[in-house]
Amino acid sequence: MIVSLRSACMQLIQETPDLSAYLAADEAIDHHHALVRETAARLAEGVADSYEYARAAFEYVRDTIPHSQDSGDLRVTWRASDVLEQRTGICYAKAHALAALLRAEDIPTALCYQKLEVVHGLVAVRFNGAWHRQDPRGNKPGVDAQFSLDGERLAFTPDPASGESDSSRLHAAPHPAVLDVLKAARDRPQLWRTLPTEL
Repeated sequence: MIVSLRSACMQLIQETPDLSAYLAADEAIDHHHALVRETAARLAEGVADSYEYARAAFEYVRDTIPHSQDSGDLRVTWRASDVLEQRTGICYAKAHALAALLRAEDIPTALCYQKLEVVHGLVAVRFNGAWHRQDPRGNKPGVDAQFSLDGERLAFTPDPASGESDSSRLHAAPHPAVLDVLKAARDRPQLWRTLPTEL
């Protein structure tokens, strides 16, 4: 099991001080779309509060939408509604879907990234005045990401000795380098050859 506990000295930095930016819809995080709204409403049924909803949304994206590399799916998705409809995506796409589901229920959500062999995408949610990173990538042998506001339980822990790192920046919208490669790829093999290694 891989568990990532963020260093106490790492401060997550908002790209903008305006929290409403982390609730906004855009072309990738299209939480105004009917399918996103319907999915959010279904997940919200019977939950006690925003925290329980956030956990349910995280587990829904993590567990019911396979990471396309793990499943062998060749399709490339990037818009949240398409991820939910086609039920496939890589880390960035799954992060867009989770961000849309959370923002649909007025939970401020940022996009964030790790520099591994290639750039890896995840989200951060804001609860109790603080940001908490979550990784809906999808579990597999050696990966056990969990929803947590009490110490990070991410899919991967960067290895600084190998040049890997966590980015402290909280993006209100997908990074253009990420969105550009997703939109340009005709299939996952092409996407794999063009994934950004830096932002």
